[in-house]
Amino acid sequence: MQLKSVLAVVLVVSACGPTITVDGNSIPNAPGHVVTAIDKYGLNEYQNRTEIKEYTGIDPKHYEWCAAFVNAVLRESDIPGSESVSEYPLMARSFLKWGEPVTGDPEAGDIVVFPRGEQGWKGHVGFYVGTEFKNDRKYYRILGGNQSNMVNIELYPANRALGIRRQNK
Repeated sequence: MQLKSVLAVVLVVSACGPTITVDGNSIPNAPGHVVTAIDKYGLNEYQNRTEIKEYTGIDPKHYEWCAAFVNAVLRESDIPGSESVSEYPLMARSFLKWGEPVTGDPEAGDIVVFPRGEQGWKGHVGFYVGTEFKNDRKYYRILGGNQSNMVNIELYPANRALGIRRQNK
């Protein structure tokens, strides 16, 4: 017998913005681009390679695609992406120049950049959707592409964030 996972997404709209619940985790006051990204939740680079390639413009089998995913979500949401501030918009760290820096606590939809590997130019980028504490350590819940080869929400140590950026107002 083959088991399939079931994704539970609940959308509740209030005056402050929608609250989305994904697999039991709430994202209060979710901005439109987070709602757009959630629509792609669960896409896997193996089973959904063609769909991801069409959406991001790059082949997920041959390229790291986290920045391409964030840019595609922003583009679909009519928000300029990192191509507006960088000649290398498919690099996660290109988002360190995007928008405005956040010095306080992040809000749902802020873009967070993390290091990846040992080479200083490599990184990972995604959308902040919450904070979680485990074993007295603070983690950010990040919605993004190329996370375990798919679009999902994963935990990243908050103290490893290279930068948190928010759309220019």
